[in-house]
Amino acid sequence: MKTLVINCGSSSLKYQLIDMETEESLVQGLVERIGIDGSILTQKVEGKNKYVIEENMPNHKTAIKHVLNALVNKEHNIIESMDEIGAVGHRVVHGGEKYSHSVIIDNEVLESIRDCISLAPLHNPPNIIGIEACRELMPNTPMVAVFDTAFHQTMPKEAYICPLPYELYEKYGIRKYGFHGTSHMYVSQKIAEVMGKDIKDLKIVTCHLGNGCSLAAVKGGKSIDTSMGFTPLAGVMMGTRSGSIDPSVISFLMEQYDYTINDIDEILNKKSGVLGISGVSSDFRDVLAESEKGNKRAKLALDIFHYKVRAQIAAYAGIMGGVDVIVFTAGIGENSAITRKECLRGLEFLGFEIDDERNSIRGKIQEISTDTSKVKVYEIPTNEELMIARDTVKLVSKL
Repeated sequence: MKTLVINCGSSSLKYQLIDMETEESLVQGLVERIGIDGSILTQKVEGKNKYVIEENMPNHKTAIKHVLNALVNKEHNIIESMDEIGAVGHRVVHGGEKYSHSVIIDNEVLESIRDCISLAPLHNPPNIIGIEACRELMPNTPMVAVFDTAFHQTMPKEAYICPLPYELYEKYGIRKYGFHGTSHMYVSQKIAEVMGKDIKDLKIVTCHLGNGCSLAAVKGGKSIDTSMGFTPLAGVMMGTRSGSIDPSVISFLMEQYDYTINDIDEILNKKSGVLGISGVSSDFRDVLAESEKGNKRAKLALDIFHYKVRAQIAAYAGIMGGVDVIVFTAGIGENSAITRKECLRGLEFLGFEIDDERNSIRGKIQEISTDTSKVKVYEIPTNEELMIARDTVKLVSKL
């Protein structure tokens, strides 16, 4: 079965078509600037020239029409007709407490996703638009929602209940939800496969480190804690996000210096983290380059980031009663040897030793600990699209 994976952002759309018999990605594409002047679709097929469309795309429905036309484009010769697409898997950021697994999309599911808009106001609306557009354009093709929050629904109450008045949880659903769940699920399953172990026997710390960062404690194949919280703002420091801070900072700035709630939101989500400390960039590569030139604030930003990740790894080893393997993934986790080494510095007491030569390899499945290490450390490229496609096929095959 060929499965189309759709990931809609507010003004962008990523897609892949995957042949699930071989799990090979047949095509990857990105539509940018939807609803903005200068809309562009870029499609890539291995061994062929890029296919580019520069045309006004006022909404996601128009963008998806262009995606479907690009897939049947004779130049790339990917598929002959849309009938070859057996199912569509949609990434949906928030499923609330209702969904602990992926689900076939029907009207009830779509309404439930709408009910979660208050929990993910920036992400769920474009996810819904993408689903509605695909349902209209492909009415006979089954569709599946794969939720970013679902993997973390196995957390125990002591991990996800916030220490606030309990009625705030009961009335408004204020609790830890966690995000990047599809990535954490993929790499935890992949590492068990790579190590030839039953995932039920493993205690894993997964480190998804990109511009957004989160860690998860995965015990016996289930997420028992994760660093992001009610929103993706919580947890470790990130590219532009502060991560967890004393909440009284907010009321202090508002009461003493007349900051508005919008000012605070802008600061915490877009002006903090590595960007805020370094004053250089939210791109870790730029900050590292400045640090190596002697920029003290750039070095401090990296030191804080490494410290926060290091502390979270140690905490998760503690709550699981040990750790068997630590996995690094996503843009920084997969590609930065310095980041991996610094995030682990001082944690050797857990039972690993880093092999510098192995750690220098980037962007591929690689053990970076020595053969004699009791605790193993790996880098594993994440593949959220494949995880979405797998869940989609699993559900659709039961229809």
